[in-house]
Amino acid sequence: MGGTVENRVYHVVHEGRRLGPFDRRTIIGMKVKKALAAGDLLVGADGVQLTVAELVRQGQAPDGGFAMSGDARPAPGSASHSVVRGIYAATLLDVASGGCRVPPFKGEVEVRVQTQVLRISGRFREGLAWREDRVKFPLQDIAHARLRGTIVDLWVRTPEQAAPQRLSLDLQHAESAGELAESLPHTAPWPGSEPLAARSNEAAGAAHPLVWTAVVGTALVVLAVLVWVLTRRA
Repeated sequence: MGGTVENRVYHVVHEGRRLGPFDRRTIIGMKVKKALAAGDLLVGADGVQLTVAELVRQGQAPDGGFAMSGDARPAPGSASHSVVRGIYAATLLDVASGGCRVPPFKGEVEVRVQTQVLRISGRFREGLAWREDRVKFPLQDIAHARLRGTIVDLWVRTPEQAAPQRLSLDLQHAESAGELAESLPHTAPWPGSEPLAARSNEAAGAAHPLVWTAVVGTALVVLAVLVWVLTRRA
């Protein structure tokens, strides 16, 4: 396909109709807003078809901004710079003071889970002007997470301090909050908090034999009582 990844345009195939065209930035924004799903079909100007997820993964070269130490950067000329595993719309509720300076984002931020980092980008006011910026946290440094409905609290290790730095994100949907927490491979539940999303389901699945034992035991007791009552009446 001609042109850069950002400059290409695509039609969205929806219920047999083609909508658009839209550029890549617009399509990613529609996915963040959940107007499009990862598996939705796109058609390029030259007829090439791909999904929204495939488009998101294209052209993800490391961008500017500041990052915590440990943000891995691939060697020049490498075939793939980054793979986006998930994109979420959120609001940054709170950031504890710590080793990483996080811009005072206002309004909606974009949260991206990539192969090695969690990237948060958004806008904030500086004087009379608005600025855009981003911050990255290595996934291996995100030690703990806690789910509170639509809110995800994260604790990030920093080399400058012994205690991890905490930040809180409101993802507006409990399902999105669970997906984000579950997509962090090195993260454990915050001590004393509930298990994270799918890990909670796994724990529930492990408890099933005990649940069935209790159900069967109760049924046997009820059956014994019924037999005794019927015997007395006879």
